[in-house]
Amino acid sequence: MLTDVTSVLSLFGQVSLGIVMVLLARLSNRLGQVTHARQHYIWLYVSALLLWISVGIQFALLVRGVDGLQQLQQDVLWVLLIKGLPTLGITISVVVAWHYWSWLLAERD
Repeated sequence: MLTDVTSVLSLFGQVSLGIVMVLLARLSNRLGQVTHARQHYIWLYVSALLLWISVGIQFALLVRGVDGLQQLQQDVLWVLLIKGLPTLGITISVVVAWHYWSWLLAERD
């Protein structure tokens, strides 16, 4: 029962990260229009998609049952889909966000 609750909360956390990535992509799009920067913000949408694919897989496994989830934890494919996709998505979003928003940190009095 406790693993079900933590799995659901984990899904909510990943969904919220995906929403933040989409919001950051929208803001970066606006900033890019003003500064005439290249459209690297599209990678933020890709990273949100990677995160949501992982959420979909985790949700399907959660609906299927905890036994299937425990068996898959030993598999390399599980590591790539459940842990690798979100990690890749967050890494992409950090790099792109740093590219677009690093000027905020460079501003000094």
